[in-house]
Amino acid sequence: MKLRPKIFYMQIEKNRVVSLTYTLTLQNGDVVDTATEETPFVFIHGIGQTLPHFDKGLDNLKAGDSFEFDITAENAYGVSNDEFIVTIPRDVFSGPNVPQDIVQVGNMVPMQDQNGNPMNGVILSFTDESVEIDFNHPLADEALNFKGNIVSVREALAEELSHGHVHGAGGHDH
Repeated sequence: MKLRPKIFYMQIEKNRVVSLTYTLTLQNGDVVDTATEETPFVFIHGIGQTLPHFDKGLDNLKAGDSFEFDITAENAYGVSNDEFIVTIPRDVFSGPNVPQDIVQVGNMVPMQDQNGNPMNGVILSFTDESVEIDFNHPLADEALNFKGNIVSVREALAEELSHGHVHGAGGHDH
């Protein structure tokens, strides 16, 4: 009798590079995002690059597995918080490096908090004196449904772990 070698399929665990396809939909059926085989989503599992409940939904899967799971709004991008809607002086949007037409209702504007951290907000309203901006995540209050397939799983390289991102195909090239 001839023995066949066992094929080892690496499972998704912390510090492993995962490549996958997915479709992200909201409860109303709207498709929000997709990752295809041509442009898969590639990340290091379990190091904070994705929502914690996204990681949990993928734990122990392997290449070739399909998945489908929901994440509640509270466990995704949270519930809207009125404290994240702020009014700032209109003159913040003046100056030679600021596009003159940036202050429009519905525009997403890149801003920084008092510590210099980047954040985006959506303009809700404005007057000559002030601009009201919503800094809640655009998907706040939304339950998320992920459906997709695992393309590959591999150990992350020490350099990838130290840099905090995937290198090479689907990742970051230095």
